[in-house]
Amino acid sequence: MQPTPPPLSSCVKSWTPGPVTDEDPLPAGPVAALSATLNLPDAVAKSGDPLPPLWHWLYFLHWPAQRDLGTDGHPLHGRFLPPIPHRQRMWAGGRCEITEPLRLGEPAERISSLSSVVAKHGRTGEMLFVTERREFRQHGRTCLVEEQDIVYRSGHSTGQQNAITLDESAFPDANDPWQLPLRPDPALLFRFSALTANAHRIHYDTPYAQGQEGYPGLVVHGPLLALLMLELARRHAPVQQVRTLSYRLRRPVFTGEHLVACGKPSDGRAELRIATHREAQHATAEVTFA
Repeated sequence: MQPTPPPLSSCVKSWTPGPVTDEDPLPAGPVAALSATLNLPDAVAKSGDPLPPLWHWLYFLHWPAQRDLGTDGHPLHGRFLPPIPHRQRMWAGGRCEITEPLRLGEPAERISSLSSVVAKHGRTGEMLFVTERREFRQHGRTCLVEEQDIVYRSGHSTGQQNAITLDESAFPDANDPWQLPLRPDPALLFRFSALTANAHRIHYDTPYAQGQEGYPGLVVHGPLLALLMLELARRHAPVQQVRTLSYRLRRPVFTGEHLVACGKPSDGRAELRIATHREAQHATAEVTFA
């Protein structure tokens, strides 16, 4: 009889990582690269221009040595990676408050800290919710404060998604006034992984995604879905500055599927979502304008 594993809360009882500060000159290259990846005619920003919401995810990246990656491609070690056995990670959502946009090509500072650690029980077992707080500064001023919610579980859970049958010929049913259609392919996911230093194999290794993690195909990055939703605000309300945003990643999208980012503006705010023919809300977001 296998012994009962200790609760996840006991593994992090004395885990109190301190804050860490990183710096980045915010060069224009990553913005130009993501703009090209999204088939935009020009870079969305040049040196001195404001960085669109969430495009700061292209910066302050860490590239661990290859020997420091796990079999899933995730880093084995990190200041805000909880010390739980056989760690599995999922990005659940986040929030962002923008006092003033970061400016491209101007040195910036990021102060990261652990905001909260909460253990919860769900249908698939015990989960650990870790919230990381990130404060971004330029010229001594706080420009942006972000929180990211990451869910961890211990052990390997497969087969949760393998009942999904993908229909690459079906289109979403959406009539929102703001729409951005996309059909992600493996090349797009590969390029986005490179731009965000994301080596998780579910985004580029089909045999691993299907055989080890039980998905029907390559998984579209949650951060890419969030960026697509925010693209709606940038394209349809270009003169309005996003003041706050929150997003939640609910159900995965897979390569080959037709998706659409949808949006409904109303009274200084907008509700956004990602839809496929399978789900109306794979991801959701809400923004308020200054």
